[in-house]
Amino acid sequence: MGSIHKFTLNGKNLVFDVESGALHEFDAAAWRALDLIEAGLDEAAAVEAMRPEFGAEAADGALAEIKKLKDEGLLWSEPRRPAGGVAPRVKALCLFLSEDCNLSCRYCFVEGGLRPPARKHMSETVGRAAIDFLIKVSSPRAHCEVDFFGGEPLLNFSALQGITAYARRAFAAAGKEIAFTVTSNGLLLSPAVGDYLEREGFYTILSLDGRAEVHDRMRRRPGGGGSYNSVLPRLRAYTERQPAGGYYVRGTYTRHNKDFTRDVEHLYAQGFRYISLEPVVAAPGVDYALRESDLPELEREYEKLAAFYLQCRAAGDPFQFFHFTIDLEQGPCLEKRLSGCGAGREYLAVTADGSIYPCHQLAGRPELCMGNVLEPESFNPDLPPSFVPAGPLQGRCRECWARYFCGGGCRAASYLNGTPGEPYPLECALQRKRLECALYLHAAA
Repeated sequence: MGSIHKFTLNGKNLVFDVESGALHEFDAAAWRALDLIEAGLDEAAAVEAMRPEFGAEAADGALAEIKKLKDEGLLWSEPRRPAGGVAPRVKALCLFLSEDCNLSCRYCFVEGGLRPPARKHMSETVGRAAIDFLIKVSSPRAHCEVDFFGGEPLLNFSALQGITAYARRAFAAAGKEIAFTVTSNGLLLSPAVGDYLEREGFYTILSLDGRAEVHDRMRRRPGGGGSYNSVLPRLRAYTERQPAGGYYVRGTYTRHNKDFTRDVEHLYAQGFRYISLEPVVAAPGVDYALRESDLPELEREYEKLAAFYLQCRAAGDPFQFFHFTIDLEQGPCLEKRLSGCGAGREYLAVTADGSIYPCHQLAGRPELCMGNVLEPESFNPDLPPSFVPAGPLQGRCRECWARYFCGGGCRAASYLNGTPGEPYPLECALQRKRLECALYLHAAA
């Protein structure tokens, strides 16, 4: 028999059927009946136990409704099984267009891995080789993606333009489609650059952590001083275009701003309506790293954020928060849900010299180098056991009610926190809480 997840949020008693993905709101009588069933009582004993509080008629009705849902496969439904038999194929590359940057962010993983001492820019030669590599290893996929990353990729804007033009020609010749993303801190997002990105249909991920003091604490200029006042007007000018390719303003929260709802409120007040705020990925011990002791506070904060989300929706001016966006009816198939982040299997990172790694957050780690796009025959898709996780249907993931949504979590977070064979526990807990909030918002729609 399958499993369910019960939780109460802001007065709503919600029951999520893990296998079918069905979400139910229960009244007090049905909620009590469910408790008694889970405690092992049969129908007669459950009715007798409920009679003093709810009466026999309400008790009978609640138990009948639960039985009906079970018979329809919407409660305790049977476990699903992935089709299997198809090896994962690479669909996306993250290209480190520049390993240099015009900021010096405290939590930057590039700073500790790639940037010193070379501060390299990717040449068009390497970029073209990466495109050719993607066409080859993605076969037979028809749709692929390239994310221009860094460092700050706009420091190498001419190469971005050249590689984009080459990719369009090469993918068209191969009968395949290509989509582009650029992740930028926004300092070089001039009107002319914005015109190009919009014209080419780029999806843009723009970095802004929230309030000025929060942003400037972590996202600083190399010579000192914050970047908020320079970044904000550029991001506002670009997003006010409502670019057809889409955008997200993406922030990072750390132990220094566990009240991150205030940062989302700030971003919303600046006019941004597509917002993502991510917990920092950091090795234990640094002052800004999140700790498991922070979890109760962080969980309450996500509930505050859900309340603000509802407030904006009720006022007729909603926004999208990345982790609250779920689709219970037309979401990804089971195989896609279980693939998770896809690092090292469906997603690869390529550094400025052409070296291939399983993830942008782990680029530069020699033990995880998978080859080089300039020598495509060197590509080795077999990662060391120290990186490969157990998988979302193995280990403790097997018992987790959120397993079909997270796919086993962030591989980099697990690797950096010393638990590569299992998902990082703090990330798991935050994922579960975000999903509870997303389900609550779905029920409140």
